[in-house]
Formats: sequence, structure tokens, C-alpha cells
Amino acid sequence: MANRFVLNETSYHGKGAIAEIATEIKARDFKKVFVCSDPDLIKLGIAKKVVDILDEANIPYEIYSQIKPNPTIENVQTGVSAFKNSGADCIVAIGGGSSIDTAKAIGIIVENPEFADVRSLEGVAPTRNKCTPIIAVPTTAGTAAEVTINYVITDAENNRKMVCVDVHDIPVVAVVDPDMMASMPKGLTAATGMDALTHAIEGYITKGAWEMSDMFHIKAIEIIAKSLRGAVAGTDDGREGMALGQYIAGMGFSNVGLGIVHSMAHPLGAVYDTPHGVANAIILPTVMEYNAPATGEKYRNIAKAMGVEDAYAMSLEDARKAAVDAVKKLSADVGIPTDLKSIVKTEDIDFLSQSAFDDACRPGNPRDTSVAEIRELYFKLM
Repeated sequence: MANRFVLNETSYHGKGAIAEIATEIKARDFKKVFVCSDPDLIKLGIAKKVVDILDEANIPYEIYSQIKPNPTIENVQTGVSAFKNSGADCIVAIGGGSSIDTAKAIGIIVENPEFADVRSLEGVAPTRNKCTPIIAVPTTAGTAAEVTINYVITDAENNRKMVCVDVHDIPVVAVVDPDMMASMPKGLTAATGMDALTHAIEGYITKGAWEMSDMFHIKAIEIIAKSLRGAVAGTDDGREGMALGQYIAGMGFSNVGLGIVHSMAHPLGAVYDTPHGVANAIILPTVMEYNAPATGEKYRNIAKAMGVEDAYAMSLEDARKAAVDAVKKLSADVGIPTDLKSIVKTEDIDFLSQSAFDDACRPGNPRDTSVAEIRELYFKLM
């Protein structure tokens, strides 16, 4: 079987990288930009850093900011209409997964109008055309939406998140500038950072993993483990490390899939509006323990990448425990809650379990599971 790898045409990394946005727009002969960003980033002046570059380069633009933290079908459909009315020919998406995911869905529907209902994009949709060109500028170090072929949209009417996977949606350009992430509060830095670690670990052990994806994921785990505490403390080295580590994780998992940490986290976002990174961080150690028997020697490598010096001298059982313990320690050090008690209502667990089992990330889990076993995991996390 052939293994496919899809990445951005171009990516820029490092402080000051956003200056290249104007260069790319002019080189690609785009005439008008549809700036897609969320209301908070507009209000806080973070999006203005990019808008100022457009102004200085005399590049026309229009701003769209009707985007919720867990973007909805309505956000996408309103965005499609706004894009068509704007006369723009490209999108600059500024933000975390919410803004970039919304931009992807808008861009796909603009070029593939038969999917205007949005719901038909769930899973692997048979789109024919590449989306409207997107230049993605992440403001969080976690989702890696700027380099993935995935996006998630909330179906608010049915209390569920739709995972969409489409090679046609990847941004043509990613601009990963740690200065755009410098204003993240500590809690958001911690949550998005643990999201990135979850991407790296799940991508490393997923059924679709292979040598090339393993290379990215192990390096991402190593960088994140070294950088996240510093990023939460606000150090430049920590921020720069997380900007790179989360992108490298995205290069991998986008091409091989994830597992049930994500499939269990998605319904928490849909039902309770729980921040995705927080949900992942809480669930990750428990699911790692559950998955351990199906992971061969990989937890030994995870433990080593997490900083466990004697990982290769341990028994496999001890190395697996060490990997889980290292993840728990990092999560605790950056202030992530340890359980779902304050989030999940017992009466919702049956619905959550079925939703998680139906989620597009579940089939990639290294250990085959069931609704009943997922239900047990939720209860264990309570």
C-alpha cells in the first residue's frame, strides 16, 4: 500500500515571518484578501499585526470575524456568503483552529458549492476542486491547523462535532511566527500545548503510523516536552519551541490520523463547549494506559522523548508507565485539571460514548474499542 504525505506548498518559521504574507500575496497575484479571524483577536489587536502589513503593502482586504471558539455550520455558511460578496480571491486566516478551520470550510464550499449544507463535508468528502487559496497564520501553538488536511465544525443542532478530512483544504502557505503567539494567556498556552502533545503521541501510535510520520512525531514530542513549561512561563525559547513543535506534530498526524483521545474530546466541545486542548490533556493519560498493550515498544521511545533518561534500561511495562507518568507530570506542571468531574454530567455519558465511537478519529486508535469500553473510560475520568 502506498503511503501519502500532503504538506503546505510553502511555510515560513521564526520571528518576523508575518512580513512574508505580503510577499506571497503579490507573488501569487492575488487581488483582494478575505481576512478570517475571530472577534477576540480583532478586539485585542492581534489580527491588526497582519492587517497592518496588508495596509503597508496597499493590498485590499475585507475582515470576517463571525466565528465562535468551536465554529458552527452557521459561522461557515455566513462566511461563504460574505466571501462571495467581498470580491476576494484568497483568504488570510489568523487565529487558532477555530479561525483556520472556518477558513478551510469556507474555501472548500466556495470552490465546491455542492457541499453548501456543510454537513456533507463530514468524514472524507469527495470534493473535486482545491479550496480558495489560504494563507494560514496561527496565533496558538497547538492545533497545527495551518499544516493539516483536517478541520472540525460543530453541528450545534445535533450537539456534535464533525471531523472533515480533505486534501483539497490544506493552506497553500503557513506562516508560523512565534510573535503572533506571544499574547496567549498561560491557560491557553497550556491547553493548546497539551493539544499539540496529544497530536504527536496519538499520531505516533495510530494504526496508520509509518517510518516517515514516526520521525516527525518523536521529534515533536521531544520539542514539546522541552518547551511547554517555558512557553507557559512566557519565555522566548519556550514560545519558539512550541511554535515549531506543534507544526512538526501537524506534519505527521495530518497524514496518518489520530485516535480516541480526540474522538472522546470532540463531544465534550460540542456538548459543553469545553476547550479542545483542555479536553485532550485530561483524557490523554487515561487513554494512553488503555492503549498501552497495543503499542509495542513505542511507549519506550515516548518516555525517552519526554526526558526519561533510563527508558531503554527499563522493562517494557515500566517504560510504558514512565511514558504515562511523564505526560501526567507535564500536564500537572502547566495547570491542567486531572479529571472531568467539573465538565461531564453522568446522564450524558451514553450520548458522549456513542458520539466518540462514531467520530472519524476512532478507527485510527491502535487498540480496537467499543462504545461500552469508551463509556468505561469516561467514568474512569470522572
